[in-house]
Amino acid sequence: MSLSRLLEEVRARPLPQHVAIIMDGNGRWAKARGLPRTEGHRQGGRTVERIARFVAQEKLFPYLTVFAFSTENWDRPQAEREFLFATLEEFARTRVEELVKNGVQLRILGDLGPFPPSLREALEQARDATKEGGNLVFTVALNFGGRWDVLIAARRAVELAAQGKLRPEELTLERFRELLPGGALPDPDLIIRTGGHQRLSNF
Repeated sequence: MSLSRLLEEVRARPLPQHVAIIMDGNGRWAKARGLPRTEGHRQGGRTVERIARFVAQEKLFPYLTVFAFSTENWDRPQAEREFLFATLEEFARTRVEELVKNGVQLRILGDLGPFPPSLREALEQARDATKEGGNLVFTVALNFGGRWDVLIAARRAVELAAQGKLRPEELTLERFRELLPGGALPDPDLIIRTGGHQRLSNF
């Protein structure tokens, strides 16, 4: 079946609005092929880039989120972490023009504080440069976890209450959602975990 025919069939059916991908299995993929783990991460990153480009160009759905580095990933060996950081920085510094061309709006979700300053700067510049993208909101979750998301929202609620700007009865589910760092995004309709395991890993 040709790609154009496949796209016709896909578009004839209800499509998700928000797809989230939990990146997993890169290291195992590399090990099975006798390659270093870093090569698995490199190939995984390239695959995500291709997915984002294709979705944006074809306007298949408006939101794509990639869970790239969880709060638990700090337990990885330092050399592996440094490679991941370097790969992310290279992406942020060299792909902006392509992201803008394809109408991709890059968003970053998570606590960037512990990352190297040069990586933070590159990500923030790429985010700002692509803010007008209208084909796809591409969110990269870094140093992110579901518990962290809830914790930040709880802290914001406490701060607002201390300032007299939020009463207990005003803290509804919808108001709490607005306080979540990721609250501006719709809930994922489809979560894909690569690597063959079935777990959410604190997403």
